[in-house]
Amino acid sequence: MPGLSGAGQSDHVALTFDDGPDPRSTPAFLDLLRDKGIRATFFLLGDMLSRAPQLGAELVAAGHEVAVHGWHHRCLLVRGPRATYDDIARARDLIATVTGRQPRWYRPPYGVLTAAGLRAARRLDLTPMLWTAWGRDWESRATPASVLSTVTGRLHGGGTVLLHDSDCTSAPDSWRRTLGALPELIDGIRARQLRIGPLAEHGI
Repeated sequence: MPGLSGAGQSDHVALTFDDGPDPRSTPAFLDLLRDKGIRATFFLLGDMLSRAPQLGAELVAAGHEVAVHGWHHRCLLVRGPRATYDDIARARDLIATVTGRQPRWYRPPYGVLTAAGLRAARRLDLTPMLWTAWGRDWESRATPASVLSTVTGRLHGGGTVLLHDSDCTSAPDSWRRTLGALPELIDGIRARQLRIGPLAEHGI
């Protein structure tokens, strides 16, 4: 299912981050992306945004796209239809209120999309979106080099990259490895004459 996995225009790579916003880490990603002249899509957790609403506003002010990752980072397989809908709707509504932007995309925790999740997304006018390449940056053994090699090993034009700007559901300080890999990842994508940006520019 190319659309669900984030396959877009062949000359573009969509850069996405999950699990924020996190006051300990997200500002460092904002600084690096600003210095590189890159905009990205941030899939926000409602629970995290409720603790740092100013960061949600800063993401949008910096030109980034905000999207829904749910309220709590819990697998949809352990939720019923009503709880699934309430979780997604609560996050969507907070994101819209805090940022002034109506989210377009929804990424389920762990990438596990259920029938209830699909129905809820449809009712909430959200498009489910997964990824084509990831860095496995959440693992305790990850390094900047491993994150970079894991992403680039599967990355192609039209791909969607999954990384994390927070370690709230990952190994402690795992975001530092992601941040360390990011400059070389961006430079490598550009060296391949590919554009980098948010899902809104991905041609899906």
